Amino acid sequence: MLFGIENNVLEILLFDIGVALGFLAFSKLSSPDNPIDRYIFSAIVFTSLSLYLIWRAADTLPEAELTFEAVWQYIYFTFETISIVYALASIIILLRRADRTPQANAAQQAMIATDTFPSVTVFICTYNEPLHILEKSMFCAKAMNYPKLNVIVCDDTRREEVRAHCQAVGIEYLTRPDNKHAKAGNLDNALRATNATENPSDLIMVLDADFAPQEDFLLRVAGMFRDPKIGLVQTPQFYFNSDPIQHNLGLSRSFVDDQRVFFDTFQPAKDAVDCAFCVGTSFVVRRAYVNELGGFPHDALSEDMLLTYRLLEKGYVTRWLNEKLSVGLSAEGIPEYITQRTRWCLGTIQIGLLKTGPLWRGKFSLRQRLHYLHGLLNWLCKPFILCLLLAPSIYWFLGVAALQADELLFMKYGISSLFIFWIYSAWISGGRTLPIFTEVTHALTALPVTMCLLQAIRSPFGKPFKVTEKGGDRSAIRIHRPTALFFGIVACLSAASILSVIFGLDRPTELSPADILNLVWSAVAMLISFISLIVCVELPRFGKEESIAVSIPATIRSGGNTFSTQITSLSTEQIELSVPSSVLSGELLIPGAGWLELTQGDRGAFTIKPDIEQKRWVLQQLFGRSPSHIAETGNLIQSLQLLMKRALAS
Repeated sequence: MLFGIENNVLEILLFDIGVALGFLAFSKLSSPDNPIDRYIFSAIVFTSLSLYLIWRAADTLPEAELTFEAVWQYIYFTFETISIVYALASIIILLRRADRTPQANAAQQAMIATDTFPSVTVFICTYNEPLHILEKSMFCAKAMNYPKLNVIVCDDTRREEVRAHCQAVGIEYLTRPDNKHAKAGNLDNALRATNATENPSDLIMVLDADFAPQEDFLLRVAGMFRDPKIGLVQTPQFYFNSDPIQHNLGLSRSFVDDQRVFFDTFQPAKDAVDCAFCVGTSFVVRRAYVNELGGFPHDALSEDMLLTYRLLEKGYVTRWLNEKLSVGLSAEGIPEYITQRTRWCLGTIQIGLLKTGPLWRGKFSLRQRLHYLHGLLNWLCKPFILCLLLAPSIYWFLGVAALQADELLFMKYGISSLFIFWIYSAWISGGRTLPIFTEVTHALTALPVTMCLLQAIRSPFGKPFKVTEKGGDRSAIRIHRPTALFFGIVACLSAASILSVIFGLDRPTELSPADILNLVWSAVAMLISFISLIVCVELPRFGKEESIAVSIPATIRSGGNTFSTQITSLSTEQIELSVPSSVLSGELLIPGAGWLELTQGDRGAFTIKPDIEQKRWVLQQLFGRSPSHIAETGNLIQSLQLLMKRALAS
């Protein structure tokens, strides 16, 4: 016995560690790009989780009775089962993946060789976004390298300053008298207006107001419509700013935004079986097929996903071109982050509940229905995270365990399965998931999504579309109190549990397997809750614009001296230069942009005030090509180091 822990418990813990190390070695020696490696690893993980689920169902459930202990254990098992079924479905889906880059290459070459460019109208959808946000889409869309292009700003807030700005930069402006059906109604209004023109475009490109396309976006996408079965081509969303989790933990260079796994891993896999779906921005759709549908569908909050299912009913498909062709603004704060996720959750549910949706009598294949269910299960998993966080405290304070099982068997098979799944997830996603950190991203939305699910049971329709606010003042520390309160309570309960076991007057002289299991469980719950609590303390974002690292030569004139310099960071508001600390102001000559006046700004940067043409140049430099200052894969060691630094700083 060691520290009050039985030898057989230590043996099991060593077994779990051995399993983890073995599969970690396998992940380093194999590649998800190799079909044989992918099938072998997938089969092992699938078998491991399946055997665990069978054991849980057969040997660990109490008699069905109306006691708190039995009800709690059945609730826990129900949501655990949903989560495992989602994981099993994910493993099957990820057995295949499609890469449409060769297809896009061939289509682009054929389009250029034959000089047959389909005409494209760009709809930039805006609802109250500040002009400095909207400008990115406007200028970069106008600057795309494509011969048959028209850009229209579709303003659903009827702002005169936006109309005037569009007129000044040569972009069409369109609005409507009301906001019926929100974004879908805005798109439908633009569709009808352009249908009535003399030569309606062949294709429609849709951009949210905060997304800036690269110069070659349409050259990469438009040619793919040579295949008549393609109704829509979707590209992934990338962000030029860190999301709230990355920013508040200081992990923008070592941990990915929570949608990277979906965009970079799941969508290529869904595309392999013609089940990828539209994600609302940075996509191109065939006008004739939208007209065939009667316009952009508006029966659900997730109008983008619904558009895909309406096209699927007609026999058309959505293609996923997994290339970084645009960058946008991620949700900047926790309230906006939560608003997005709950809207997506409710929208997914609404699509399934439609009379012609994929759950009922819609004209869908079994595969298409199963892929819809997979997306729905993603949201139905969220209550299980709450169960995981609360279970150890319920055990210590109420004496009720989450599972009625042989704890040694659970530690041997359940924990080893978890380790295997963690390693597999990081492997199959190319490092886009990290243990604990990925759990934090799910935990942050677990409570609001669970509440959204409960609301959907009572009234799934009728909730208005709520736009994610972007571009506001982020100069002060903010605390999202409701979420922080929840995680603070869970962290305190978990910490109190651990302290009572170690230092309490009635602490056990010898820890049972159940005590050891729940002690470790409490530590994990406390860690996840504490990290989530840190995320709820939102750090300032200085300036309206997030600077992006660049390397641009320039000339500076200050104090009667002129010398060469290098621009190291740039936005439309501020600029960082390699200059002596004595330089506090001056003028800067940038090739292609002209002279800019410099004044000393915050945090060692200089403030600039570019005119319209200079701002156009800056935006095209930053977003006309792909910026790479935000992590696209994760680094566990670096993330842990940065987390420790952030925790000590708070």
